[in-house]
Amino acid sequence: MMTKQPMQGPAFPASFLWGGAVAAHQTEGAWQADGKGVSIADVMLAGDRQTPRAVTPTVTADGVYPNHWGTDFYHHYREDIAMMAEMGFKCFRTSIAWTRIFPNGDDPEPNEAGLQYYDDVFATCHEYGIEPMVTLSHFELPLHLVQAYGGFASRHVLDAFVRFATVCLRRFHHQVKYWLTFNEINNQANWRDPHALLQDSGLLLQPGENAEQAMFQAAHHELVASAQVVQIAHAISPTLQVGGMLALCPIYPAGPAPQDVLKASKAMDYRYYFGDVQALGHYPAWLAPYWAEHGLTIHQAPEDAAILAAGTVDFVGCSYYMSFTLKHQAADADYTYNEATDLTTNPNVPQSQWGWAIDPVGLRYALNWANARWHLPLFIVENGIGGAETLVDGQVHDQYRIDYLRAHLAQMRLAILSDGVPVMGYLAWSALDIVSASTGEMKKRYGFIYVDADDFGHGSMARVRKDSFAWYQRVIASHGADL
Repeated sequence: MMTKQPMQGPAFPASFLWGGAVAAHQTEGAWQADGKGVSIADVMLAGDRQTPRAVTPTVTADGVYPNHWGTDFYHHYREDIAMMAEMGFKCFRTSIAWTRIFPNGDDPEPNEAGLQYYDDVFATCHEYGIEPMVTLSHFELPLHLVQAYGGFASRHVLDAFVRFATVCLRRFHHQVKYWLTFNEINNQANWRDPHALLQDSGLLLQPGENAEQAMFQAAHHELVASAQVVQIAHAISPTLQVGGMLALCPIYPAGPAPQDVLKASKAMDYRYYFGDVQALGHYPAWLAPYWAEHGLTIHQAPEDAAILAAGTVDFVGCSYYMSFTLKHQAADADYTYNEATDLTTNPNVPQSQWGWAIDPVGLRYALNWANARWHLPLFIVENGIGGAETLVDGQVHDQYRIDYLRAHLAQMRLAILSDGVPVMGYLAWSALDIVSASTGEMKKRYGFIYVDADDFGHGSMARVRKDSFAWYQRVIASHGADL
């Protein structure tokens, strides 16, 4: 149960990193500036809660592409980072748009203008004492690599990603200590959703193509690429820390029936095997028989197993927004997870305006579960709530966000101080309003900072501190003692 009253308690560990997060394609805008190429985000049309975002083969004159303008961070980053510093941020997570560095993804030489832009962003962070964290792939694959090679279905794209990552690591290793390879790599476990396959792996399937096989094959290439990047980073500098990044959504059984409990456990295995590979260096034992039983053939190069074993991550980055609840279907004899039919509403937790379960205790549960499974430091790199907000007399009163974040931070504090879970830091989603990746809306606002722009990019792009801005400022100043 969330409370509207301040919550006093012990402070978080001294080394704990407070901050916020964004992604390049949701904030930067400037989609053609300084030699940038076209990414998959640039051909995704606007949608809403009821209407999935459509994808066009090219940018059309009459299409509405919200990521083209984002919140114009590309031109406002100094102002935005200064406001983050005013809140007290110790860490700021963003992504490097692959198409700013290699416009087509596999160009002969990198684009110096793109490299210089991120040099300037990271230098500005350090001017204000903020440690940058970089995601290398955050739903923004170069469109050329998708259309010419089929995204991560191809080892050519694996190699192109490793080359892009290597350029970034060599250029920015003096400025960036914390790196993430693939954002929410496990979203594609819901392979029945073409949106998840495109964003995670750049897959645009043909009619009749086996979507599950395509997902496992692309994910294998991403996992090998991730392991290679870890090894390259450590060779460049032992001080660099590279993490995986998972959408951490615990799946509860709908009731105590053994079938529900077993199905929920198997669903967790299916959804989080990506983390098993990244943290432990090998595939879990259940996957080989699963592939055989379902007629799936995943091509692996002879050297891949050794690469996975040698390239385990240093920490596990997680987003946490909601929990799921699952009920076993009687017709499902082998307990195969189907997100489209198995999930049900949990009557014990409220829902957000966009229908997401609000479950602070689930965060404590998920952190304990992840700690027991992977035995690595954890880092909450996204947590937040989106809602429609109105600017009235120069103010935005977002008490619902304060309530949501306060309740989740209280549960995370219990996980750390009472349960002994090693959590490195907390990065709220998001530092400022952004274009929603799932719906393409601006009205689904996440930030501590309001951005004057609507769903069509109309507005001044002026920045306004919300009520949650001052609240989070107090939280950080007290090192989490005053929630």
